[in-house]
Amino acid sequence: MTGSPLASLRRIATAKPPPPPGERCEMCAEPVPADHRHVVDLHSRALMCTCRGCHLLFSDPRAEQRYRAIPDRYLSFPGFRLDRTRWDELQIPVGLAFLFTNSTVDRTVAFYPSPAGATESDLPLTAWAAIVAANPELSVLEPDVEALLIRAPGGPLRPGLDEFDCHLVPVDACYELVGLLRRTWRGFDGGQEARDVLARFFATVEARSKVARS
Repeated sequence: MTGSPLASLRRIATAKPPPPPGERCEMCAEPVPADHRHVVDLHSRALMCTCRGCHLLFSDPRAEQRYRAIPDRYLSFPGFRLDRTRWDELQIPVGLAFLFTNSTVDRTVAFYPSPAGATESDLPLTAWAAIVAANPELSVLEPDVEALLIRAPGGPLRPGLDEFDCHLVPVDACYELVGLLRRTWRGFDGGQEARDVLARFFATVEARSKVARS
């Protein structure tokens, strides 16, 4: 009798066990650790959690694939040159932005954090081209998967400092920062908690960064 308690117990005993709790690879469903890697969908710009094996499948930058593995490279540019006039030409309303090359539209795009998340700026290409011309070492940036994270001096997000700084970071680190600031941002200037989050984030970036070759 299929509806009997004994039959139900048999179905439970032979059923596939539920997956263990925790995050899983979005490509093969294997469990992944908390510090797992990501790939980016070049069409939608969405990030996907991956196991090591799936991450390696998309690690060749020369391959024509829809997905690209995000590397784990951090670089600093101690000689970075940018003045306030050139920064204002980028039309970024806050003192923090990340920029990356979107290969599908073949242009550099800029985003900045806000209480609503990552907000895209209408980046004037001529202004950015002038910055790269003054800092040719920035050309090491890998399209789609790496970003240049730039902080302006002064202002509520960086008080007491008097020059711009720039780091090359994995693009998923920028979205992590955006999420942290979105959860902690208070009022017009972000508030103290957001500033503390930003300080801890950049301390980690600076500790992981190697000096870029000029």
